[in-house]
Amino acid sequence: MPHRRILSLWFPRLGAERIMRAERGGIAGPLAVAGEVSNTQVISALNTAASAEGLQPGQPLRDAHAMCAGLVVRPRNRAAEAVFLAALRRWAGKFSPWVAAAGEDGLTIDLTGCAHLFGSEAALMAAAGQDCAEMGLSVQMGLADTLGAAWALARYAGEDAAPDRSGDAIDQEARATRSRAQKRRPRQSAERRHCTRGGAAPQLQAPPPPEAGRIAEPGQAYGALGPLPVAALRLDGATVAQLNRLGLRRIGDLLGQPRAGLARRFGRGLVLRLDQAMGSAPEPVSPARSPDHFAVRLTLPEPIGLMEDLLAGIDRMLPRLCARLEARGKGARVLRLEAHRCDQEMEAVTLGLARASREPDRIRPLLEMKLEQIDAGYGIDMLRLEVLQAEAIHARTPAGHMQAGAAARARQEDGAALEDLIGRLGARLGLEAITRYHPAASHIPEKTFTVQAAAWSEPAAGGTGDWPVPPRPRPLLLWRPELVTAPERPEVPERFRWRARDWELAGAEGPERIAPEWWLEDPEWRSGVRDYWVVATRSGERLWLFFAHGGALSPGWFCHGSFA
Repeated sequence: MPHRRILSLWFPRLGAERIMRAERGGIAGPLAVAGEVSNTQVISALNTAASAEGLQPGQPLRDAHAMCAGLVVRPRNRAAEAVFLAALRRWAGKFSPWVAAAGEDGLTIDLTGCAHLFGSEAALMAAAGQDCAEMGLSVQMGLADTLGAAWALARYAGEDAAPDRSGDAIDQEARATRSRAQKRRPRQSAERRHCTRGGAAPQLQAPPPPEAGRIAEPGQAYGALGPLPVAALRLDGATVAQLNRLGLRRIGDLLGQPRAGLARRFGRGLVLRLDQAMGSAPEPVSPARSPDHFAVRLTLPEPIGLMEDLLAGIDRMLPRLCARLEARGKGARVLRLEAHRCDQEMEAVTLGLARASREPDRIRPLLEMKLEQIDAGYGIDMLRLEVLQAEAIHARTPAGHMQAGAAARARQEDGAALEDLIGRLGARLGLEAITRYHPAASHIPEKTFTVQAAAWSEPAAGGTGDWPVPPRPRPLLLWRPELVTAPERPEVPERFRWRARDWELAGAEGPERIAPEWWLEDPEWRSGVRDYWVVATRSGERLWLFFAHGGALSPGWFCHGSFA
């Protein structure tokens, strides 16, 4: 059995180089990608030119502008970076089928039994580095027996375990050591002394680039990890700082310590990371599962253009597509039919279903309604049917005695008929144009319901019987309050003017007082508390009027709706 080998790829400039690829050479100078952290703009990624200016990731953006006047800043887009990393994960599949993401800027590849296909491990890493260079990406690689060791080599190979505090920081040292710090001060270079006395600032030298790849030979994880800082164990910052204060700065310092004492002082997480890096604790590479893709294609020997021929082609493709969906326990929610013409043009129609389905008899009539939108031109020589969105479908089995099973089947059939109707209407009007109302708990008249898309929502539980019953009758038609010309007093007017007509009062019922939601700022309720009346006019109309007592606006009468 081959020895387990793990390759870790780290893209330290992923965010910045993604933007440079998208700009296609439009950015030549220093570039920084900034994101918001605790209401502060902080640099998340830099290109090579920005790093040469002395900037570092994690630095506040205002300090970066002070150090580099010509800095170009772009906002961070985490979603776009995730999509770009997913594309890199597919590219890394050329080296091994076991590829997983490592955070937001790295990949982990299980190379067990794959390196010999490229000649050697060094040749494989060279090929990966060459591909990244051609894509304009900076990459650092580490290859070891374990995931933790490879991760550490990719990010910390060649770095020294420097202490957090130095003797030059006199304020951080004890009083007894300040004399030694004063003796070290004359050792500063002439350039540094010239700067402190008012001269020009010294030029910042960029740190040397780290090694592109580091390989730990099989069984040599101890020697490879020993000189690395403890941060290479994927520990949190507080644990790293506490270890440094105790003088444990290198991984080799931890390997010689008793495990029980480390676990008692720093927690079991530190011991677990040590065991994972050394191979004592398992840490598998879990590759991302490729999404299901359902599509069928029909190549025609002669071009077609008649509606009957298109339907015949659909009848041959649709059962195969539905069989694949059924084998995976899914149903199609959105489909696309592509018609490739002889003149190298392509006509496509998209079909949305109100409910996921894998039954050809229900999908075919909806596709037939869409065929009118296809222009055959000089003829169609290839058809392709693809599922753009699929959903899981669970089998339903009626349970209970005979009557209960019959009632359940009747409800399912009624629901299927309604979904088919929504699908047919959506094929013509669009699924977003078909809505349904759901009850909502609110004492505000216009907030007692919510509008939801019929294709992506279920009917209200129990039908109309579960709608909340208002304390007073509500009008059949409801609109935004319209001004009524009447005396500004709470008594119902005998005569009033509304919608350019004069109305006479025949009877009134009320009032019903409704107060606004004081915890919300609603522009429609700036008129304050309302007294609603059901007003019957001499012409036979029944209107819903209210008197607004006045809040942020003047008091007055308004019409809010009409009864049947």
